[in-house]
Amino acid sequence: MNKRRQRILLLVLLIISIGFVALTILVTLYPTSFIDLEFSEEVQEHQNKFLDTAMYLISVPGYMPESPIMIVCTSLVLFLFRYKKAAVFVMLTMLAGLVSTVVKALVNRPRPSDDVVRIVLKTTQQSFPSGHVLFYVVFFGFLVVLMYQLEDIPKLLRWFVIAFSLFMIFAIPFSRIYLGAHWFTDVMGGFLLGVLCLYLLSWLYLRKPAKTEEAPHPETK
Repeated sequence: MNKRRQRILLLVLLIISIGFVALTILVTLYPTSFIDLEFSEEVQEHQNKFLDTAMYLISVPGYMPESPIMIVCTSLVLFLFRYKKAAVFVMLTMLAGLVSTVVKALVNRPRPSDDVVRIVLKTTQQSFPSGHVLFYVVFFGFLVVLMYQLEDIPKLLRWFVIAFSLFMIFAIPFSRIYLGAHWFTDVMGGFLLGVLCLYLLSWLYLRKPAKTEEAPHPETK
């Protein structure tokens, strides 16, 4: 990467970091804001049993024990096909849960209550940031990075994984708000923090190409 692109990337990361800090301060000072109420009302305006089920299914991979099972199974598949380095880094996406738990405890924002939004599914822990959104950005985002990097995987499979991963990343914010589990600012916070975590994980993975013992074929990029 040339110096100009590095500067642009650093600027973007700085803007995202400032945005997350500003959002954290905002929700700490104003736990319930006008924009949160308006957004929840818009998302929950059209309700039916089909959407209830669909939105729940989108959120399922982010719950316990589904999320660690999904991570372990994905890592195991990569390991069995000799993508050992990729398998290790997929396991590291579990750390997204730890990051989420720590920030939630520090901010300590309450969940939306059933007197202002429709609660489809009761949840625990604090509200900010959305752990689901944070995890999806890190886990599914890293799968996108892997599909770009591991060129010897069949192209059709790579594109399917990329399309599915992007769908999950952009669908989960609406799922969490529709289910009444989070506010708009919660999912925004989860997305911004997730992007920062994903960048760090991807940088660590990409800084050194996988060697022969770490992949079926040594990586060249």
